[in-house]
Amino acid sequence: MNRLDQLFAQKQKNVLNIYFTAGYPALEDTGKIIQALEKAGADLIELGMPYSDPLADGPTIQQSGQQALKNGMTLPLLFEQVQAVREKTNIPLVLMGYFNQVMQYGEQRFIDKCVEVGIDGLILPDLPLYEYEQYYQEMVEKAGLGISFLITPQTTEARIKKVDELSRSFIYMVANSSITGAKGGITGKQLAYFERVNQLPLKNPRLIGFGISDHETFSTACRYANGAIIGSAFIRALAEGGNVEAATASFVRSIRGVGVSA
Repeated sequence: MNRLDQLFAQKQKNVLNIYFTAGYPALEDTGKIIQALEKAGADLIELGMPYSDPLADGPTIQQSGQQALKNGMTLPLLFEQVQAVREKTNIPLVLMGYFNQVMQYGEQRFIDKCVEVGIDGLILPDLPLYEYEQYYQEMVEKAGLGISFLITPQTTEARIKKVDELSRSFIYMVANSSITGAKGGITGKQLAYFERVNQLPLKNPRLIGFGISDHETFSTACRYANGAIIGSAFIRALAEGGNVEAATASFVRSIRGVGVSA
């Protein structure tokens, strides 16, 4: 049982998954932010592998990725940073990126390195279900890694069930048909989608992402799933400058509603 399995065995509601881009704002901030997130009360961390040609990322995450690349972030360096911080933290860590990065590194080599440094799961939005099932599922599962596939409001029931079959940790529920960082509250149409998915007999926990940015949207998402994922809003908080540990603590408190009326 890896750290993701342990998390969802122990906690079924209000799971807070925070995304940030490795190597941002500064190259050496990765470990500091991971430790600060754990101390502040995040439940798991989605660590972005900066990439020059992202598919679903909005401008905030794209800009953080571009800055991280300019800072000198590479996949080998990211693995080094994770290995160093893993000696100081036990929080589940999920790598989010694109399959081209995995192919360039070497698929088996990438999987082996994830296990070596203490990565618990993967999110690769451009990896087709068929390709994964045919070529990589055995490799990932043998390594004991979690993997999460995405569903959207347009995903058919049959595909949702297939995603549930192949996912190993949690299902990533994209809240709307948009890029990351969309602003605004959660609409009635989105709530209907959440309710529709809730009616399906799925084995995996579900986390809602895209457009979750504050205490209100986090709380709403948690009423319809096991938790939520926040990325762009956290990166904007980091971008304001200053001490990244202090910014992290303040942000997590705001999402959890500490000092905020529910």
